[in-house]
Amino acid sequence: TARKLLVVSLVTVWGLRLGAHILWRNWGSPEDYRYRAMRERHGSRFPWISLFTVFLLQAGILWAVSQPLLVAQRAASPAGLTPLDGLALAVFAVGLAFESVGDWQLARFKSDPANRGKVLDSGLWRYTRHPNYFGDAMVWWGLFLFALAAGGWWTVYSPIVMTVLLLKVSGVALLEKSLADTKPQYRDYVERTSAFVPWIPKRPS
Repeated sequence: TARKLLVVSLVTVWGLRLGAHILWRNWGSPEDYRYRAMRERHGSRFPWISLFTVFLLQAGILWAVSQPLLVAQRAASPAGLTPLDGLALAVFAVGLAFESVGDWQLARFKSDPANRGKVLDSGLWRYTRHPNYFGDAMVWWGLFLFALAAGGWWTVYSPIVMTVLLLKVSGVALLEKSLADTKPQYRDYVERTSAFVPWIPKRPS
């Protein structure tokens, strides 16, 4: 059906963009500091600890949050696209734009040695401290709307889980703790800029 072709095309574009960005960003870099810390903390037990706390945990989360995609791909009706599919496409497109542009702006900012130690507060980053995380959340809400158009209302837990993970676990909360410790300017940035949903910046206190 048209929905199946559209969903698989959108997910492919999203996955290729994200995969290429992560590959480019980390090519030639050492192991992620979080895994290094785990390796040092657990020593010879690291392979088993990482198997359960990293790989199997993420596999379980992947299976759970991918249910909207499976519903959208398996549903036989409605065969044609509906207005809800149109809304889903719009939400997905907004999310992909925020994620892509935000990553590009940050990469360009970091590539300039003059910006070392500074905080990016222009472009999308003027309106939200995490445009890429906000965009990723919108992508998942868009995918859920495709499932909703196919009757999969019960998969609403998927974008909720992804949004909570981005806000409270692996995204905003984890990153902001390290930035506040390493960049004094970041506290001022926090005061005037929305944490997640884009909004008009506040005036400095």
